[in-house]
Amino acid sequence: MRKRTAAETLGEFVADSRWEAIGPGLRLSAIRTVLNHVGCALGTARDPAVQTALAVMREISAAPVATVYGQGCRLDPMAAGFVNAVAGNLLDYDDTHLRTVIHPAAPVVPVAFALAEQRGLAGAEVLHAALLGGEVACRIGNMVSPGHYARGWHITSTCGAFGAAAAAAKLLGLDAARTAHAIGIASSEAAGTVENLPSAAKNVSVGNATRHGILAALFAARGYEAAPASLEGPLGWARATGDEPDLSTITEGLGSDWEIARNTYKPYPAGIVFHAVIDAALALRAEIPSPEAIARVTVAGDALLLARGDREVRNERDARVSIHHSAALGLLRGQAGVPDFEQPAVDDAVLAGFRAKVAAALDESLPRGAARVTVELADGRTLTRTVTDPVGSAANPLSDAALDAKYRANAALGGIAPARAEAQLAALRGLAEAPTLGPLMELLA
Repeated sequence: MRKRTAAETLGEFVADSRWEAIGPGLRLSAIRTVLNHVGCALGTARDPAVQTALAVMREISAAPVATVYGQGCRLDPMAAGFVNAVAGNLLDYDDTHLRTVIHPAAPVVPVAFALAEQRGLAGAEVLHAALLGGEVACRIGNMVSPGHYARGWHITSTCGAFGAAAAAAKLLGLDAARTAHAIGIASSEAAGTVENLPSAAKNVSVGNATRHGILAALFAARGYEAAPASLEGPLGWARATGDEPDLSTITEGLGSDWEIARNTYKPYPAGIVFHAVIDAALALRAEIPSPEAIARVTVAGDALLLARGDREVRNERDARVSIHHSAALGLLRGQAGVPDFEQPAVDDAVLAGFRAKVAAALDESLPRGAARVTVELADGRTLTRTVTDPVGSAANPLSDAALDAKYRANAALGGIAPARAEAQLAALRGLAEAPTLGPLMELLA
């Protein structure tokens, strides 16, 4: 008998999964993921990138049945999903699976909301689809990491398309075979490059992950098929975009040891690997007499930190993935909120001058997500702080109270009145018991 392929294994897992078998801890993880995603998206509702995405998608949308967060309108599921994915990922404030650096919610959760709203499904079905889609995205990411990202593939967009397809297949009620085909079809759609991260092209690839996942599932539902080994075959997606695929990451612990349970939530709107830099700089700030006393700063970290963050800062996208800007914010401003990564902060002469004092250094002994910040003072003293478990990491997670506070702050940025934000929070926290999405989507619209 032929051995099951990766897509077939994942297809069976998704089709056979039942919400009743999902434990309370994993259910809470699903709620936290969805809540964090919606808050991040609402915080960017007025951003020109989101408004442009909305304008483009509105022109080509079919029947308006799916809500676009914070925009007072509905589009078709693929168009609404595209805009909501862009909004959720725009500020680099969304969730992160650290091993792969995938942001699972942005490409997957909009699928769950759009199709469930279109089809009159319950809140638990949204959470279940979000969990399954996130799990598929992260497991496929594990299969091709780290070579996939190192070759320049934007892993949130590429693996996000598979997760979106899995979530869509679950909500469409596809059987194991059709779900496997949906995942396989997504292998012909999964794209996005790291080179484009400082540009609006990143928005397109993240939005397309959602749109393409829905499209893959719709085609599979109508009888389209993919090659059985579309992921790991000799000329399949995994080998085309990375090294030899590690198939054990697909099968080991599937359904019992959930990768999506390792999802983390950010306290700062910056790339996850910069959070340790910010935390270390904030800690050192208390020991320094004044910013003027700093002669030089060295930030050490692993290869990913340097590859992502040792860059010139020209715009707010650069700032969110900059070693130099992160260190400057912690040491000079003592804070790292959304305004601290926007264009006025990029153009701030004091911050720009300080960024020039910051140097990056490779230290392979530091694990991914860790950083060591060393400050040399004008009087000759040297101060050092190493952070291996920054706030928001799996070992030092955000509390529910902190996650709710982050939601409120993002909602305020999006122009949401405090009373409405509280009603949204209550509805999201109670999503598992909601018989329909109508009341929640009215609040989010």
